[in-house]
Amino acid sequence: MNLGRAAAAGIAVLLTFSLAACGEGTTREEAGKDTKTEDAASLKEIQDAGVLKIGTEGTYKPFTFHADDGTGELTGFDVEVAEAVAGELGVKAEFFETQWDAIFAGLDSGRFDMIANQVTINDERKEKYAFSTPYTISPGVIVVRSDDDSIKSFADLKGKRTAQSLTSNWYEMAKNEGAKVEAVEGWAQAVTLLKQGRIDATVNDVLTFLDWQKTETDDSIKIAVESDEVAENAFTFRQGGDDLVEAVNKALADLAADGTLAKISEKYFGEDVTK
Repeated sequence: MNLGRAAAAGIAVLLTFSLAACGEGTTREEAGKDTKTEDAASLKEIQDAGVLKIGTEGTYKPFTFHADDGTGELTGFDVEVAEAVAGELGVKAEFFETQWDAIFAGLDSGRFDMIANQVTINDERKEKYAFSTPYTISPGVIVVRSDDDSIKSFADLKGKRTAQSLTSNWYEMAKNEGAKVEAVEGWAQAVTLLKQGRIDATVNDVLTFLDWQKTETDDSIKIAVESDEVAENAFTFRQGGDDLVEAVNKALADLAADGTLAKISEKYFGEDVTK
């Protein structure tokens, strides 16, 4: 994804915030930081049970959601990757749908063995949790109307009108660059304002843009700037289960080598976002 990269000062810090959110890239802080953490399950225990228990939201399209407008089977990019990993381990994937605010507490308490929900690796989380190798790589992008060439760097947001969710790290990024930020509920509303000419740009992660283009094929908007810094999203585990993490990492490597990860990625995003 070479789009003439240009990054604003301080973007590296901002991109350590969670990109685990859908649509508007909402920053999500872990719940349950003070809860008692159960011992991590070992690979042998999981293989003996024949089940890998996985926490996920189920309401975060295209990563983890229910098909047929919410009435169908649980599916999504993260769901399919997790199922493929479980298959490599020789076990069944069992999903536990949990709201984001409680998902880390669910992991801590041992309700499930792993989170599959676009969790971004950052220093704060690494102090408490173990992570697999990343299975999505996502830079931040500035999206503008296709006929607008006035924004060529993050610094060019100064004085521009953007639309962002007030709870997102993208709001902070745009504000810090001097943009005039209008509050919206999410990506779809921001795009509507952009296409109407009521704002100049919106900032988000590239996965959100690719998902939109995969479903809408919208040639009225484009990526103007892509950051050099990226968010790395990975499966999350309780610390202490090193053999499980190592087995998941091997599974991911094998799935990358045989083209499975790229195939799943192409299905949801139209390109390989796993590397």
